[in-house]
Amino acid sequence: MIVFDTLQAHQRTSALRAGIELKLFTAIAAGARTPEALAGPCGASAKGLRVLCDFLTIIGFLTKDESGYRLTPDSELFLVEGSPAYMGGMASFLFHPFMEKGLGNMTGAVRKGGTVLPAEGSVSDDNPVWVEFARGMAPLTVPSAEVLSQHTAGSGPLKVLDIAAGHGMYGLTIARRNPAAEIHALDWKNVLAVAYENAVKFGAAERWHAIEGSAFTTDFGSGYDAVLVTNFIHHFDIPTNTNLFKKVRAAMKPGGKMAIVEMAVNDDRVTPAGAGMFAMTMLTSTATGDAYSQREIESMCTSAGFHSVAHHGVPDTPQTVTIALS
Repeated sequence: MIVFDTLQAHQRTSALRAGIELKLFTAIAAGARTPEALAGPCGASAKGLRVLCDFLTIIGFLTKDESGYRLTPDSELFLVEGSPAYMGGMASFLFHPFMEKGLGNMTGAVRKGGTVLPAEGSVSDDNPVWVEFARGMAPLTVPSAEVLSQHTAGSGPLKVLDIAAGHGMYGLTIARRNPAAEIHALDWKNVLAVAYENAVKFGAAERWHAIEGSAFTTDFGSGYDAVLVTNFIHHFDIPTNTNLFKKVRAAMKPGGKMAIVEMAVNDDRVTPAGAGMFAMTMLTSTATGDAYSQREIESMCTSAGFHSVAHHGVPDTPQTVTIALS
């Protein structure tokens, strides 16, 4: 029954969260198969682990046989620490108390038409949630970063501005594809520290340059061949984004490329489902943010003076990479 299942849906989230926090999936991957064997590495009671593992089996994250519990292919790929596709780090961002507080007052956000959280909601320079985001969400960016880099990296000298760089993976993927690319990453100081760590890991630290501050008030500099605006405009309303794009265009070379990554909804605003539901995240966590359609993104670009706008889907994700020429 959809009503009862939805009223109980929070249990699924809490169970997955517990499994990640207890490092349950990593312990099973290491060979612990029973509640008693899991108790030590997970630091939990055998009874508690038996109930948790059974619940995770029922909802599809584990399997169970006479010898104990096993991982599913998805759990092995995405929930075992050390896996290149590990997504457990996302939990620290998605389950951050700040985000939970916004979702917990959805009724108030619906009445208001924006978050009831203080100030500008999640969009503030001292909000620790963005450090959690930078550390935890990087694996999720791999598919869209690859599509973006295919359309922007080119060859030869390339000056790139990575706005709200976060983990820095979009600019760094370009740097990996084009050894002559110089990346200028703009974000708040505490977040840039995470991006710099990734630049070191990519072996691109000498071609990576930090610009501390806000995308709306900080001087970008000029002469950019490419500007990246990734998973950012959904925090703001259309007029704010259009003005930002005008500022971006003024910092670019003629014929340069602005690359936008977004959870773009279709015109019906309910498909694809992941992008459609993302609007609720923006409603509860930002003052004016939303999920935008490809048509709305294109309109913002052309209103700011860009042309030849093209959208590129990201396989197996609800994201879209939009390329616009200055």
